[in-house]
Amino acid sequence: MHYVTKGTCSRAIDFDVVDGKVTNTKFTMGCMGNTQGVAALVEGMEVEEVIKRLKGIDCGGRGTSCPDQLAKALEQYLEENK
Repeated sequence: MHYVTKGTCSRAIDFDVVDGKVTNTKFTMGCMGNTQGVAALVEGMEVEEVIKRLKGIDCGGRGTSCPDQLAKALEQYLEENK
């Protein structure tokens, strides 16, 4: 899935979901060390668990963050794949 982020340094997130687990997460732009770290940490994790852990994380008072945007992208994925 391709998700265009809002309110973050990263511009987009691409990921796959296989058997309910997140895989192949890649952020476009953003703080590369942090986004690569987030991508590595969520690899193979259940979609719902990623959402639970990352939703609501704030970056610098923006009201969102790259991890929060990944949670939003996964929520959209779930909504589109009911």
